[in-house]
Amino acid sequence: MARTLLVTGSSGLIGSEVVSHFDALGWDVHGIDNNMRADFFGPEGDTRWNQHRLEETCRRFHHHELDIRDRAGAFRCLEELRPSAVVHTAAQPSHDLAASRPLDDFDVNAVGTLNLLEATRRFAPEATFIFMSTNKVYGDAPNELPLRELETRWEYARLEDYNGIREDMRIDRSKHSIFGASKVAADVMVQEYARYFSLRACCLRGGCLTGPNHTGVELHGFLSYLVKTNLTEGCYRVFGYKGKQVRDNIHSYDVTRFIDAFIAEPRAGEVYNIGGGRANSCSIWEAFRRVEALTGKPMQVEYVDKNREGDHVCYISDLSKMKAQYPAWDVTKSLDDILEETVQAWCARLVSVSA
Repeated sequence: MARTLLVTGSSGLIGSEVVSHFDALGWDVHGIDNNMRADFFGPEGDTRWNQHRLEETCRRFHHHELDIRDRAGAFRCLEELRPSAVVHTAAQPSHDLAASRPLDDFDVNAVGTLNLLEATRRFAPEATFIFMSTNKVYGDAPNELPLRELETRWEYARLEDYNGIREDMRIDRSKHSIFGASKVAADVMVQEYARYFSLRACCLRGGCLTGPNHTGVELHGFLSYLVKTNLTEGCYRVFGYKGKQVRDNIHSYDVTRFIDAFIAEPRAGEVYNIGGGRANSCSIWEAFRRVEALTGKPMQVEYVDKNREGDHVCYISDLSKMKAQYPAWDVTKSLDDILEETVQAWCARLVSVSA
């Protein structure tokens, strides 16, 4: 008998990758999504194309048009399905947008997560619960690490920081953005349900999660939006830090591989920083050069001399805890792989739109 997986945000980047992966493994996969990304970001954020792709390509995928803020609806869904695992990726994902819609942001990120946790506790208490958190739970505390300025990027100044941010970085006494604060509430609640109610759950504090199925927009989706802007010859706005801010980038496939590993060997109440690590790190300027080399098109750039609120100057995920607890897992998709796949995907998508 096939095992049942429930994925929230199933039309998004990570959600859709999880759907495809577990469908291929023979699971019954149920996805919750109501295309809220289009409400948040307008037509360019619409993810219906990804929902339709999953419905066409997956054998055991079932779409549920449901808003995770609907508590009664979430309860009904979990009571009916009683899944073996829940992968919660649905979110309001932009720390810029959250400031203009703080109630929506908190209701989706914090209250929506609580709805799913309580529904899981009541109707699927043996299920493994995986929450896609964010590195914004650390607020701007990572900016307190001493940095040195190089020609194209900011770099950690101390040798002990070379591998990046560990899970013991504090999450309070810092400026998070409204988005970061709502994700802190959700992150801590997932941990609490694990410890208080013995739910097998973890929080994955993502860096730059990316891949070819990302519907990148200016307010969310760094590399995807950068590639799209380059191909359409638009103007990419750089916000502060001289464009030398650094992010580590991880392909949605490698995130999904870790989710698979955790479901196979679950723990209760763990948190993990998940990103591409140092090898997959780049600054905005370095990303420009790499994409220009792939497309042959120059980047059109506007520099805004003000950084985003609570933004990180240099953020690289230290992956040592994940690798120690799950030694069979590692990053398999390089930064070059990610960019090549993203360019190919956007070229195909843009052709289909213009056809």
